Amino acid sequence: MKKIFLHSLFILSFSSAFAQSNTYWQQKVDYKMDVVMDVNNYQYQGKQKLVYTNNSSDTLRRVFYHLYNNAFQPGSEMDARIQNIPDPDARFVTKIKNPDETETKESRIAKLLPNEIGYLKITNFKQDGISAKSKEVGTILEVILAKPLLPNSKTTFTLDFDGQVPVQIRRSGRNNKEGIALSMGQWYPKIAEFDFEGWHADPYIAREFYSVWGNFDVQITIDKDYIIGGTGYLQNANEIGFGYEKKGVKVKKKLDSKTLTWHFYAPNVHDFTWAADKDYLHDVVQVPDGATLHFLYKNNPKIIDNWKKIQQKTVQLMQLYNKTVGKYPYDQYSIIQGGDGGMEYAMCTLMLGEGTAEGMVNKVISHEMAHSWFQHVLGSNESKHPWMDEGFASFLEHYGVNELNQAHLENPYKVGYDAYFAMVDSGKEQPLSTHSDRYDTNKAYSTASYRKGEVFLAQLQYLIGKENVMKTLKRYYSDFKFKHPTPNDIKRTAERISGGNLDWYLTDWTQTTNTIDYGIKEVAEKEGSTKITLERIGRTPMPMDVLVEYIDGSKESFYIPLRMMSFEKENPTKEIKRTVLNDWAWAQATYIFEIQKPKNTIKNIVLDPSGLMADVKKDNNFFENK
Repeated sequence: MKKIFLHSLFILSFSSAFAQSNTYWQQKVDYKMDVVMDVNNYQYQGKQKLVYTNNSSDTLRRVFYHLYNNAFQPGSEMDARIQNIPDPDARFVTKIKNPDETETKESRIAKLLPNEIGYLKITNFKQDGISAKSKEVGTILEVILAKPLLPNSKTTFTLDFDGQVPVQIRRSGRNNKEGIALSMGQWYPKIAEFDFEGWHADPYIAREFYSVWGNFDVQITIDKDYIIGGTGYLQNANEIGFGYEKKGVKVKKKLDSKTLTWHFYAPNVHDFTWAADKDYLHDVVQVPDGATLHFLYKNNPKIIDNWKKIQQKTVQLMQLYNKTVGKYPYDQYSIIQGGDGGMEYAMCTLMLGEGTAEGMVNKVISHEMAHSWFQHVLGSNESKHPWMDEGFASFLEHYGVNELNQAHLENPYKVGYDAYFAMVDSGKEQPLSTHSDRYDTNKAYSTASYRKGEVFLAQLQYLIGKENVMKTLKRYYSDFKFKHPTPNDIKRTAERISGGNLDWYLTDWTQTTNTIDYGIKEVAEKEGSTKITLERIGRTPMPMDVLVEYIDGSKESFYIPLRMMSFEKENPTKEIKRTVLNDWAWAQATYIFEIQKPKNTIKNIVLDPSGLMADVKKDNNFFENK
């Protein structure tokens, strides 16, 4: 790892125009943490110094911290949620076979013993050296400031913390099923985000995160036999070794000590994560004109070949994402076997490591690394708008895998459409505007966030064209990197690129469960010509692409603009002659147009031949002349 420091990152973070508004602001943090980990009892002690800059126009009289580890205790809100949601995440439960052959799911958190739970305990909280009152409320620490923090000013918070790493249930934990000793996600006292909407001090129930941008200076003291990978650039590689040292640099380990202190610095991130194990192997691969990739995985003969195979594919994926969205802004990215699913973090991902090479690349790395753009550079509020990170990462994932494998799929996002259609059919869909913790089922959450969020971008290609969507992604990245974009920001970016009006789309697709349903109502002969009647059945409006194939094999298309969109899409199939018809007003339930050819010359008529419009009942989108 390089000894850094990337002044260019700070230029990147503040040089682009504040595209949200002229009064856009965001808070800033500078963390300094010194942590000592006891690998025998999985407890750690730390000191934290946090310089907090209030860039808002509000005077702050209290602040909030997240204490995520406290969720992993019997009786926590996370435990309660597991016991009450009808389809709990399989990782959170143990299946019990009853005498009558039925199956009961019991919360794993509810069964944790005192030495297995997670916790964070805060003491000695001070503001600028003066003690401040604080109280712990579940996974939140509430602090009454010793003195108000005025607008456009800064203050320094200091505290001591004691933590215990829980038995791995989800994300953070110890000694998981793949044998990783420590997976340290959301492990430290983390100040909550305060933005134009106010404080976001959500309890940790199982979902997503939203954090403050800043710099992290972290020292971790641990048993000298352990190897660490994670967020940030290692500052003392010449003391640590383990493959982190620069070529030709002599390692000077303190062999008389039982511990080593790893010193990391991470500029302009909103998270700090790490993992540690005695048996990590460490490979380094360079992305041409890009970041250095670090791969850390167990020294297990069964998985080494697969971890070697994924490395060049990961390089190619990062190159694709750089080209599609914009260049990854940090000098390194780490893929770390963390032993629990896949989860994105700043400058790294923790993931399962015992799958096939193909599965690791196409289903895990492709998605988690996409989050380095959609969440860890474009820091949307995951709790309120999880579709903006999960859905957009899924879109980039499926686009990237299609390109990487040269699959040439006409619709690489089909898995997203199919899942969305199934959820609509189930009658259990909830709007994308639902807070991530408020979904009735895990299935409804994941379908909305990952799949309907993905379809938001895929369907945007139907509305404004693929080229405009790809331009939108680049402009969105350029305007909002290192900021906190909102749903309106992606919509306005697409409007600026295309010139079309899209407010109706953002509203219907994200704030309602309105569906798209258009059909071919009638095809009738009319004095040597053919009269085609289309109907709008669903509430959500759409422009119409209509393809007509004739008996002689020729084809032509017709485009019906949507009146409220005030936009005319370029012909997506330039090899086929297209006629642009009069626009269709949403309030008109039907639309009639004529083809100047007899009905018996027509073979078939298709609405939306691309399949990119998420019409929930496609059986009426096709007419075949029999």
